[in-house]
Amino acid sequence: MTDTNLVRFRAAVAGALAHLESRRQEVNDLNVFPVADGDTGDNMALTLRAVLDELDRLLSTDGNRTIDEIGREEIVQSVARAALLGARGNSGVILSQLIRGAAEELVSRPGQLIDATLIGAALANAADRAYSSVRDPAEGTILTVAREMAHKIVTDVAHSPGNPRLGPSTEPREQDTAIAEALERAVAAGQDSVKRGPELLAALREAGVVDAGGYGLTIMFAGVVAALRGDAPPELEHHAPARITHPEHSSATYRFCTNFAVTGSGLVPSHFIEPLEELGDAVLVVGDATTLKVHLHTDRPELATTVFAGVGEVSRLDVADMRLQISERDERLGAGAGGEERHAGGAGEDGARDDGSAARCGAVAVVSGEGLRELYRELGVHTVDGGPTLNPSTYDLLAAIHEVPAEEVIVLTNSANVIMAAEHAARLSEKQVLVAPTTSQQAGLAAALALAPDLSMEENARALTEALASLRTGAVAPAARDDAQGRFKRGEAVGFVEEEVLAWGEPRATLSAVMRALADGGGQGHEPELISVLAGQSAPLALGELEGMVNGKVELELRQGGQPAYWWLLAAE
Repeated sequence: MTDTNLVRFRAAVAGALAHLESRRQEVNDLNVFPVADGDTGDNMALTLRAVLDELDRLLSTDGNRTIDEIGREEIVQSVARAALLGARGNSGVILSQLIRGAAEELVSRPGQLIDATLIGAALANAADRAYSSVRDPAEGTILTVAREMAHKIVTDVAHSPGNPRLGPSTEPREQDTAIAEALERAVAAGQDSVKRGPELLAALREAGVVDAGGYGLTIMFAGVVAALRGDAPPELEHHAPARITHPEHSSATYRFCTNFAVTGSGLVPSHFIEPLEELGDAVLVVGDATTLKVHLHTDRPELATTVFAGVGEVSRLDVADMRLQISERDERLGAGAGGEERHAGGAGEDGARDDGSAARCGAVAVVSGEGLRELYRELGVHTVDGGPTLNPSTYDLLAAIHEVPAEEVIVLTNSANVIMAAEHAARLSEKQVLVAPTTSQQAGLAAALALAPDLSMEENARALTEALASLRTGAVAPAARDDAQGRFKRGEAVGFVEEEVLAWGEPRATLSAVMRALADGGGQGHEPELISVLAGQSAPLALGELEGMVNGKVELELRQGGQPAYWWLLAAE
């Protein structure tokens, strides 16, 4: 709050977010502690975005009123709560506590314009609150950087008698200049603290990297300086990404980074830490008597939420698959020295990775088979491994929804068995989620082809419906058991069109019958132009042997799907 103008306060927050967004992938690539899951930049940006959205909400109704007319306490409480509820991951939750601590100090001094003295006090209180929120604070992290930045400002004030105290007569421009100068010195101190991090924390030293959260904090404050001055931010050193290592840490045994909010009355954060630590580690429970934010790493997110049964309402459940994040991060950065060379050649290439910043709507598909997984990835669709039976858990789906870099997500279930779990995941997710009840992987591919990331979820839903309306699907699989009606034996080929059994017996003849049925358009006079065929991992015929099985009017598209249960999956468009 640089003066009594809420618009100027918003501009400072927007400057912090914009600069963090510009280096978000670089921050992600530094992330090794407590887990090398590569999402620190994402989580800090989401927390700041929640604050900015709350300020926009206040401005939409109170934009012409000053901060003191609205009430500093009301603003601070709403901003602190927004940061808390928007926080995700270790770094996001700690950042929310820094924001809350600073806000508490600001609101404790009504009528006082912000100067270096008040900023130093606010940042010191922020560091104290963040330290107290962590069960076992680690030095060399964002906590250390925040404390040392605060110490720099407080020390400068104490040793600079000429440091101006600002009052009601201070011009806004003069105020902004004074604050920017104080913050720029703090950013320089923060850079020094970030570089000392590996001396204090073995995990950083072993990975040859600085702390991602601490670096992210200096980036944010540099962005505030830029906003106050209306100029470029102070120069910050770039840091090479971590060597591909997996620091020894107990979270290596846990899969899901789990975050959720709890609302109620009389809530005491410390009461819930011990039962949560029985389920996992990296436990954070922060907030107040009416609202808590919970973070932990666990294999059983559903048990973590039941800890709060009867004491509060759980919402904003967000589950990230850390094993998937680590795998994707390792794949992106490469291994050993090669990864470092690649970054040295230009961080822009990594930064240009699909981080979803421009996507409005994304998609998740349940998949079985490496070839199919690759086909979906080519279409920009995130995948969930459904296994041979296409039966992922609710939390597998929730983690996949989390991974999609968009706030609106369509889930392609690709099996009737998945629909209920997907609908449950949609209800739990804090994103806007639409379940598209596709009942086969080949139908899901047709739906994915119709999706566009720049369209809304509703617009994509209409396009998906139109695509599926003109689609007929088929499949051939080995019979799992003898047919009760005596038509086929276990292991013989069984051919389907949609859900109906059409043919059985020898594989070639059965597949040919299914192809002919799809090629004739179902007797409706609408012959398809294309039949796509996806071969399974145990298909008894090579793809080249399928040529010529249908009339020359219909084109065949032959691909390896790698699915375990079906010899062939077919779709006629």
